[in-house]
Amino acid sequence: MRLGFYMGYATPGTNPRELVELAREAERLAFDSAWAAEAWGTDCVTVLAWLAATTERIKVGSAVIQIPARSPAMTAMTLDLMSGGRFLLGLGTSGPQVAEGWHGDTWRKPLSRTREYVEIVRAVLRREPLAFEGEHYRLGHPKPLKLMARPFRAEIPIYLASISPRSAELAAEIADGWIPLFFIPEKAPSIFPAPFARERFDIAACVQVALVDDVQAGRDALKPYFALYIGGMGSRGSNFYNDLFRRYGYEREADEIQSLYLEGRPRDAAALVPDAFVDEAALVGPKERIADRVEAFRAAGVTTLICAGNPRRSGRSPTRERGRAPGA
Repeated sequence: MRLGFYMGYATPGTNPRELVELAREAERLAFDSAWAAEAWGTDCVTVLAWLAATTERIKVGSAVIQIPARSPAMTAMTLDLMSGGRFLLGLGTSGPQVAEGWHGDTWRKPLSRTREYVEIVRAVLRREPLAFEGEHYRLGHPKPLKLMARPFRAEIPIYLASISPRSAELAAEIADGWIPLFFIPEKAPSIFPAPFARERFDIAACVQVALVDDVQAGRDALKPYFALYIGGMGSRGSNFYNDLFRRYGYEREADEIQSLYLEGRPRDAAALVPDAFVDEAALVGPKERIADRVEAFRAAGVTTLICAGNPRRSGRSPTRERGRAPGA
């Protein structure tokens, strides 16, 4: 099982350079990959380009590039070319709130749109004349173009971030890897069987990490993060993280956390995130406890463990903690 470092996206008051600095430290500590994200703030393409320019070995991955945000034609090829073949393309459809409210795009039929997007990316990298007639993308008129640049590779590993059974099936069918969030080793394989049935397929689970001696303090530090996604991402009728939380058996808590969050009471919502869920979906506690839990992820079939650690939780500055692995 390879170890990845989740840079995420820059939160309010954070400069993306801090994330790059942490990822450079991850390279020094022999992490296999570093992954940047985007929501409706800093984009991940710029951050990954900066990271690739200041590192030599570590793979640079998007977790994820939002499909509604940009054309499938050139970005992946350019990042792979500039990084010398170190780029991992993680894709996600986001949701209606971001696609329509932020990018001004239509959010509909995410599975078929993702399928077309991946097909176009692969055709571009093969330098085929780009004539494509799909439901969502119509390219090549009046004269099909083919990629003018020479890619570093004719194939780039493509990952799909998905948290529903149908989208996980699509990842297993058309992608090289799957990026699940809120991964619970004991439950995910039965809810999402398709990725586990495929050979030579990278299951790259993203997991929150709190390396602390006080387990309860670590749980409490992570609960606002989980409450944000369970309660505040999307609307009451369209929150995919809330749906996933329900699939794991937390139906009552899902309703209560969402209601409190949408009422403007995020602290109360965070207090209702069950300790048991944090223990299942995160790595919390001293290193011995975390090591035991890491083995559960390995045993479940995870092949890349993308660790999300936030030094701001404990007040540490990344510039003062250069000798310590972030979140590990």
